[in-house]
Amino acid sequence: MTAIDSQPVSNIRWVERDELSANSWNPNRQAPPEHRLLKVSIRENGWTQPIVVRQEDHGLEIVDGFHRWTVSQTPDIAELTGGLVPVAVLPPTDPALARLATIRHNRARGVHHVLGMAKIVVELRELGLSAEDLAARLEMDPEEVDRLSDRGGMIERGSAEGYNNGWTV
Repeated sequence: MTAIDSQPVSNIRWVERDELSANSWNPNRQAPPEHRLLKVSIRENGWTQPIVVRQEDHGLEIVDGFHRWTVSQTPDIAELTGGLVPVAVLPPTDPALARLATIRHNRARGVHHVLGMAKIVVELRELGLSAEDLAARLEMDPEEVDRLSDRGGMIERGSAEGYNNGWTV
């Protein structure tokens, strides 16, 4: 077995979602818009990330991917794979290491920077997507799309007419 073969991501398995159980320690919560966005993501892009699990006496315990597991129970998502979910099984992991892994997975994801997001929204509008389509596909309020579209323009305009130097990037 090579070093690559021993990596959990090299051994993704498809299992029945009911073989998995939530852990008791995950501090991560997902707001309803992000929950809906996760469903849209899996519907439009398919499963791009496995659920990270560890083997326990009672089955597979989720270390990362609780929200992916949760949305996998909805009929339209379950239909994509016949009710199966992708898992990456960690090597034997003690309870402390499992908790550390959960926190690292959660915190390592980072956050979106608003100006970078504004630039992407402007680019998507230039590529022909309507504000309504962006709002629906990114789980944004129409006002958020408008503000991001405008902020992207403010970056380009800088202190052009109508804007003073009080607004800076």
